[in-house]
This record gives sequence, C-alpha cells and structure tokens, in this order.
Amino acid sequence: MEERGNLSDHSLKLRDRRIGTVTGVQDIKSFDDKEILLFTKAGKLLIKGEQLHVKRLNLEKGEIDLEGRVDNLCYLSKNADNREKPLLRRLFH
Repeated sequence: MEERGNLSDHSLKLRDRRIGTVTGVQDIKSFDDKEILLFTKAGKLLIKGEQLHVKRLNLEKGEIDLEGRVDNLCYLSKNADNREKPLLRRLFH
C-alpha cells in the first residue's frame, strides 16, 4: 500500500463517542456494527463499539465518517497482522 503524504495527514475526531471523522484513510479492511478496521497513514486503526455505521467513505480524499457508540480506538502494531489470519493457522504456524 503506497503512502501519500506523511503522518500529519492523519487525524481522528470523535464527538460524544457517537460521531467521528477519520482522515488519512487509505483503505477499509472490514466493518460491521461492532468493529471497523481501517488502513490509515498512521497504521491500522481498529474501532470497536456498538451500532457502528460507516456514513461516508471517500478514499480519494482519504476520509471516513462514522456513527455509533465508540468503546475502543486502537492502532495495531505490525505483529497484529496475525489477527487477520484464521485461528487454526495462527495456532499451528
């Protein structure tokens, strides 16, 4: 994945733990009503909560708007790539 710009091009705004905007988004790996996994210029960002919805996604501008109750925001390390592999593969690798 090619980076455009630097880390200062990434920001995260969250209002009342319910309405958020993330910039510097390069791709969206997965999302459902409990979890959103984004590739950002600052690394992988995992957003956990309840009733999460992606309201707007614009990859050309690198922006995403979300709604729902946000319980956890976490930037994943490079070692967290294993999280995306099936459980049995992680156990027997």
